[in-house]
Amino acid sequence: MDEYLSILQLERNLSKLTIEAYKNDLNQFFIFLIEKKVTDLNEITGKEIVLFFSLLNKLGLSDTSTARYFSSLKGFFKFLISSNYVTENPIEKLSSPRIAKKLPEVLNINEIDLILSQPKIDDVTGIRDRAILEVFYACGLRVSELINLKISDLYLNDEAIRVFGKGSKERIVPIGSSAINWIRKYLTESRPMLEKKGKSFTSLFLNKRGTNFSRMGLWKMIYQYTKSAGIKKNVHPHTFRHSFATHLLEGGADLRAVQEMLGHADISTTQIYTHIDRDFIKQEHKRFHPRG
Repeated sequence: MDEYLSILQLERNLSKLTIEAYKNDLNQFFIFLIEKKVTDLNEITGKEIVLFFSLLNKLGLSDTSTARYFSSLKGFFKFLISSNYVTENPIEKLSSPRIAKKLPEVLNINEIDLILSQPKIDDVTGIRDRAILEVFYACGLRVSELINLKISDLYLNDEAIRVFGKGSKERIVPIGSSAINWIRKYLTESRPMLEKKGKSFTSLFLNKRGTNFSRMGLWKMIYQYTKSAGIKKNVHPHTFRHSFATHLLEGGADLRAVQEMLGHADISTTQIYTHIDRDFIKQEHKRFHPRG
């Protein structure tokens, strides 16, 4: 297992959190095997794997978590085969659990505007928060992508930013004039006040201690501004990404272009937003058609 996890880290460049999740999944599987008196990797059959997933189901594990367990085991057995640790792959003929596609909750444009107007822009942290929210919505970034932005990733004269997504895959994302204006304001009026020598380095967004803005800090900030805006929806950082994609498609953007901007490897991941778009089209039909 240690060898497999090392390969995930070194060759696939997965995050520490992802590797920890895989490690936990495999450990749970090994505990189950020991309880079943299976002590050799070559003794594992499809029967044990089916029993393991049956147990996960009884424990009430969510569809998403169950699918992740399956992915962890599938990758592990693929590694065991390629490294000649086992002669047969017991998971090969088993189907992965189906995940019910849940449409993500999105904010409408008025709600976005309400949240963006919450930070106090006569304040150093307020200017920073407004810049963060503007970039978040303008570019549809993941949390990790936003907090890891460097000053060197800004190409404001070209109206674009450089983003490092999953697996450190680089992409260039367009950025609108409003977000550009707030970044420039932040860089001149806010960041110099937050910067601390020997701590800030080239990180774009800084906290009050002058260090890199954290994931938890972003969650707290969005919760605070959503609450003060009086929005009752369950808003979290990813909601801005969902809203970004939905508003682009509602406006007529090409699905492939949205896929590129979001950094999705597979277009099927982006296609979930077309369901939201269809709902929007139905609403518009009902609202404006004489027989709607």
